[in-house]
Amino acid sequence: MSEKVPMTASGLARLEEELKYLKSTARPEIIRAIAQAREHGDLSENAEYHAARERQSFIEGRVMELEDKIARSEVIDVSALSGSTVKFGATVTVADEDTDEELTYQLVGEAEADIKSGRLSITAPLSRALIGKEVGDSVEVSTPAGEKGYEIINVQYV
Repeated sequence: MSEKVPMTASGLARLEEELKYLKSTARPEIIRAIAQAREHGDLSENAEYHAARERQSFIEGRVMELEDKIARSEVIDVSALSGSTVKFGATVTVADEDTDEELTYQLVGEAEADIKSGRLSITAPLSRALIGKEVGDSVEVSTPAGEKGYEIINVQYV
């Protein structure tokens, strides 16, 4: 039995949007590119053809991966959650105890994590340290640069 993949509603929507794009736009484009490359003759030395086939292989693999994640997704309605305890889906603001720099992350499923967008995987060391803690608590996290301390400043469910 496949295990469920916890996900926020917006994370599921992003995956569905990417799947729709791959099926309705990228797949037909690559099929046209392969057909066009075939017209150039000898396929064994046709770099354009091989590049298009490689891209097609990537697209098909990604489609299968997305379909699997979507099928196994378990959407957690973050707006129904509340409180000051950190749980899946929480948007948490922490302060670095050395620099006082504030960082804000939403704790999300692995499939939707994107650190540049402030979406931190629930399996990340910082997420694991934060789960179950409350505003005002301090957590220690092992990082490649050594131990880092963070204080939880705010917990929101949006």
